[in-house]
Amino acid sequence: MNRRAALVLILALAGGAARAQDVALMQIPMAVSEASPGLRPIGSGTLRWLGLKIYDAALWGRSAPPAFTQPFALSLRYARSFRGTSIAQRSVEEIEGLSMGTPDKRRAWGQAMASLFPDVAEGSTLTGLHVPGVGARFFHDGKPLGAIADPEFSRAFFSIWLDPATSAPELRDALLGGR
Repeated sequence: MNRRAALVLILALAGGAARAQDVALMQIPMAVSEASPGLRPIGSGTLRWLGLKIYDAALWGRSAPPAFTQPFALSLRYARSFRGTSIAQRSVEEIEGLSMGTPDKRRAWGQAMASLFPDVAEGSTLTGLHVPGVGARFFHDGKPLGAIADPEFSRAFFSIWLDPATSAPELRDALLGGR
């Protein structure tokens, strides 16, 4: 290996390690840990689109991989600004891509998310907590936002990241701790 190739490899590995460490430093919000004690880190990763960093994600649960029969939490720390309504719309599109819920349910879920999700800026964190048999609770920068009390919604929403048919399989693998 020539000197230039070795330098490129070292820089690439160092850059990747820094990003992984940055994501790993995400802490579970206190309000989430109080609402569901005993969650431990499972995995973390970064979502990129056309090379642009969209968000860092971290997953906490009681087991790895997390089961929908137990609570778990997913945090997204945004790298850019997005309107809450855009986040809700993209979530509905991802749920539809997984063929989950009926069109009427997806429409209702989209309206519920649009009324709940705030606009985010670089560094903002949204966290969702799956509550088995109840639905999902949401937090913005560690503060409670509200809940969507529908277990079918919760399964569909978190499947965006956890279902094997996700549109972001590399992120899913990282969230599941490389499983």
